Amino acid sequence: MTNWQDEAEKIRPQLLADLSTLLKIDSSRDVAHKTDEFPLGPGPAKALQAMLAIAERDGFETLNVDNVAGRIAYGDGDEIFGLFGHMDVVPAGPGWETDPFTPTEKAGRLYARGSSDDKGPSIAAYYALKIVRDLGLPVNKKIHFIIGTDEESAWVGINRYLETQPKPDFGFSPDAEFPIINGEKGIATFAITFKPQPAAASALTLTSFTAGLRVNMVPQSATATLSGTLPDTWPALLTSKNAEPGITIESEPTADGITITATGKGAHAQEPKDGINAATHLASLLASLHLDSTGHAYVQAIAEHMHEDSRGHHLGIAHTDSLMGDLTASPDLFTYQPTGEQSVMLNVRYPQGTDPDQIISAITATLGAANVAVTVSGHAQAPHYVPSSDPLVKTLLDVYETHTGQPGHEQVIGGGTYGRILDRGVAFGALMPDAENVMHQANEYMTIDSLIQAVAIYADAISRLAN
Repeated sequence: MTNWQDEAEKIRPQLLADLSTLLKIDSSRDVAHKTDEFPLGPGPAKALQAMLAIAERDGFETLNVDNVAGRIAYGDGDEIFGLFGHMDVVPAGPGWETDPFTPTEKAGRLYARGSSDDKGPSIAAYYALKIVRDLGLPVNKKIHFIIGTDEESAWVGINRYLETQPKPDFGFSPDAEFPIINGEKGIATFAITFKPQPAAASALTLTSFTAGLRVNMVPQSATATLSGTLPDTWPALLTSKNAEPGITIESEPTADGITITATGKGAHAQEPKDGINAATHLASLLASLHLDSTGHAYVQAIAEHMHEDSRGHHLGIAHTDSLMGDLTASPDLFTYQPTGEQSVMLNVRYPQGTDPDQIISAITATLGAANVAVTVSGHAQAPHYVPSSDPLVKTLLDVYETHTGQPGHEQVIGGGTYGRILDRGVAFGALMPDAENVMHQANEYMTIDSLIQAVAIYADAISRLAN
């Protein structure tokens, strides 16, 4: 009987060396520098090429699809068993104590953007596949390890792959949590665009409001500029706001007014409560000032309907399902110019029982059709669920229990993984249930021991599922 943990320990040095190579690449989507060769920018393509080069070095058959997706293949059979990882990362953002693209080991933790989401788990799954191959274990299915480069945004890579390559029959993505994720809420980002309002003279005018890096990241910082004269109560308002936990407001005079910057805590948009939204805090502060009517309408809508309300009650979109839990709402990108764009991008993770059309209707009714237009930005993903009775789910839970001694159970999350691509697709690890989730946050890390344990779990799972 194979001792999977012993086999995983043997590859620890090489895994860390290869992972370090991947983590050094800033592979965040960068379409501002896209070319015909690099449709998503050079970083995602470079990371994909590096991952495929590792597999080629080790003797695997590989495929590069237009520098936006790739495949590592092994085995043969009538069915295709799929593994799904991604090499893109969200932007590093502020607040790091180390260089996010210089992998740094401290106290058994490997710090870098992508260490947990998803380069670390992907390399763990790769080495698991390599162990199965190197041990010569029986495989009677094709195994396709499919690698995307745009999972954090529009799924360009994986969609392009599926246009030209066969879809696996079943599989899992090492891009979430153990014991398993066999359900995922629907995901949609709603563009709330404020309609132009007649300008009115004011002693204090909002001249800009900006916040956010991506639609799936709670904004850690936000900045507003005002022109005109601040009220005498401003110092007291600033002091009061700074007394609130986890939020810092700083201001700096300008030639005609002031620049105000708020700093909170970033987080993955799947659970807004894990962060402190700098933008909504800043809006709530500005809403207490006598701003011009247009600026006031913008910050008041945010303060009244989006601030500290992760379940969408104040927007009228709250919904709970007994299986999938609560809808979550995370306002993540903010743009305001007095005579230009005035918008909020709201990322919503919704359970079964509601849909984008209902959400649009509710937001429009709450904010007023005369004031805003609400549309889906990009593509909406419907809720996904693989029953706990499915042999795939049963096998993976048994593997988890064997390696951890802990009882397995099904889970539904607000995050979106490539597991939802397949009718029989799930997410499986690599984050342990008691581990801190720092995906999309500053100082992202993965413990090295947990990566090695994930290799053992994945190798056992691949061996069972491919046989």
